[in-house]
Order: sequence, then structure tokens, then C-alpha cells
Amino acid sequence: MQSEPRRTTIKRSLSLFLLLFVAFLPLASAEGQRFDSAAHTDPVNLTPETREAFERFYVLDYEAALARFEAVQRAHPQSAIAIGNVLLTVVFRELYRQDLLDTTYYAHDSFLTSKRNVPVPQAIRDRVESLTNAAVALADQQIKTNPNDANAYFARGYARGMHAAFITLVDHSYVAAARQGLASRNDSEATLKIDPEYADAKMAMGIQQFAVASLPRLVRMLVGIAGVGGNKEKGLDLLRESAAHGIVTPIESRTALSLFLRHDGRYQEAIVVQKGLADQFPRDYLFRLEVANLTKDSGNGPGAIALYRGILADAQRPGYFVDARLHMTYFGLADTERGQNQIAEAAQNYVKAAAQPTCSDWIRRRAQLNAGEMFDLMQNRAEAMKQYELAAAGGGDQSQADAAHRYMKTPYAGK
Repeated sequence: MQSEPRRTTIKRSLSLFLLLFVAFLPLASAEGQRFDSAAHTDPVNLTPETREAFERFYVLDYEAALARFEAVQRAHPQSAIAIGNVLLTVVFRELYRQDLLDTTYYAHDSFLTSKRNVPVPQAIRDRVESLTNAAVALADQQIKTNPNDANAYFARGYARGMHAAFITLVDHSYVAAARQGLASRNDSEATLKIDPEYADAKMAMGIQQFAVASLPRLVRMLVGIAGVGGNKEKGLDLLRESAAHGIVTPIESRTALSLFLRHDGRYQEAIVVQKGLADQFPRDYLFRLEVANLTKDSGNGPGAIALYRGILADAQRPGYFVDARLHMTYFGLADTERGQNQIAEAAQNYVKAAAQPTCSDWIRRRAQLNAGEMFDLMQNRAEAMKQYELAAAGGGDQSQADAAHRYMKTPYAGK
């Protein structure tokens, strides 16, 4: 029987692999349209209608993007990638709504050890399954008809990758997602065998090259990928290639590149990549937030505070952000202020995070617990108790309840 420390190490390693492999899976990008690459992508990706849909996607206007992608799908019923784009939007709209697209969630062990339940409506789950199955079935049919259909192989891997992302981040279905992620990589390899210039296919391969290189051999055996090789620098190079020459994945390749550089503590390199995305899409709330998060993690607290406040200022501009979930900014700002020993400011911003109408119950309880800790440090026991009671209240997310009850008995005295 495995010891608890060994089981924990295996679980964390496996989780790292899946997060690296599926957290930022193939999306489509309006940026890639400037390349003359019609021979290396599904023609649907080059239509004005698809470009317009992605313009909405990259300001997080998921409803408008979804309506446009659905129209493209109706106009191109034999395009598996058109189905995949609808799947993309349904998946990422829900991940955003559930606060699963803030990478700080994956930077700490809380992702592995929390008791978090992700309450995805059954109708959304059913649609994700239906769209995935439809895209894969259509691609299968096209591959059977033409085994050299690079677009069909890529579209199948695209759908499999997004489905793997969904079941990993929502359900923590690690083994199933790892195997599906491997199938996505295999589809990308098949795409490149048919068309070596199909640069988009290099993204899934780059992601898995990096991720597998981060795994112990035992974990590879556990998820059935013992014979799969990996190399971090090769993975990063593949991502750079898909970012530079892809049609569908340039933005996501840069996002994954930033994530991996962050994982390895190469913060300044990651900031350069992420700032490029934020400069290109200044109204993409998540890109802006990630620059601030990376700046915080790099140790530049004052710089991060300025960036978080800049996001909050832009959010006051009518129509600037379509759907800014500001609790994430307030929470990041509070964490940074806490690290700078600005305890009173941190307490107030944790409270503001919890008060945001868009705040998920999981984030709200964390913010309330942290606010209580700050009030304890300020010797304001009455306000601390109020926040602990909120964090420990019955119903909803209970991941912070044990800590809240502990501090209700003994005041928090840490940092």
C-alpha cells in the first residue's frame, strides 16, 4: 500500500501534467488570419464570419461569439472545426463563469487539496458531450473517406483537447483527460505527417512535450503514457513556431508559453509574452489580469498593485470590459497588499472581492477567510469573527470551513 506522502506526490505530478496539457488547449485566433496559409487550414477559419466571432471571443463577449459561431456551423454543416469552435465557446464561457480561467488557481496546492465542487448545470455538461461527440464523429467519417485529410485530423484533436480541458478543470478526471490529451497529440502528429506546414498542430505537441518532461516515469506509467517522450525546450520551441506561423492557435500558443515559463520560474520571460497579448487585446480582461498576476509572482509587489488598480480603473469606463469578473482583481490586489504588509488595504480588498456579484462561492469563502485573518492581525476581533462566520456558513462551498472554525476559536496570528 502506498504511503500518503507518495500518493500525494503522484497526485500532484499527475495534476501538473494535466494542467500543463489542457489548461490552454487549441482555440482559434483572429490574429492568424493575416498569414497567407489557406492551404494549411480549414477554409472555414479564413472566413470573415469566423474572424468576427473571434473578435468577440477575445473581448470575452462569449454570448456574441457563440451566436456567430453557431451561425457559421449552420452555414458549414460538414465542417468539424465549425463544431469545435462552438464547443470552444461553450466550454470557455462556463470555465470563466466558474472562475477556472484565473491561473493563480493552479499556482498553489489549493487546486489539488481543496474540496471545491464545480456546480456546472447538467444542460451545459450535456451540450459539451454532444458537441464533442459530433465533432469527433464527423472527423472520423471524413478521415475514413480521405485518410489524408489534415483538417479532419486537426479538428478531431481540437475537440478532444477541449473536452479534456473541461473534464480536468471541472471534474478533476485526471486519467481520462490525460489519455484524451494524448489522443489529441496523436491527431496533431498525424496532421503534420500529412502537411508539415500545418503549424497549428505544433501547439498540442509542444504542450505535451513540456508537460511529459515534467512528469516522473511512475506517473507516466499510471496514466498509460510510459512510452511517450518529452523535452521542455523542444516543447517551448514548438509553441513558438505555432505562435509565429499558425492560423488557429497563435494566441493560445503564446498563452501556454507564458504559463510554462511561469511554471519554471522564468517570470520575466513570461511577462514579456503575456504583456504582448495584453497590449494586442487591451480589452481582454483575463490577459490584463495575468500580467498583474505574473508581476506579483515575480516579486514586484508595487508594480503588481499598480497593474491591478489600472484594471479596476479601466473597469469603470463604460463598455471597456464586456464581462470583468472583478473579484479576481480585488483578490489578487489583496494578496499582493498582504505580501507588502499593507494589512488594512488587504482586508478591505478581500471584503470587496467577496462582495462582487459575479463572485463564485468558492472565491467568496476564500476572500472572507483571508479578510478575517487580516482583521485579526489588526486586532479587530469582532470583524474577524464576522468574516469567519461567513466563510464557515452552511451550504455552498465548504473548503474554507475548517480553517474558519479554527480561527473562531484561536485568533489568526500568522502573516
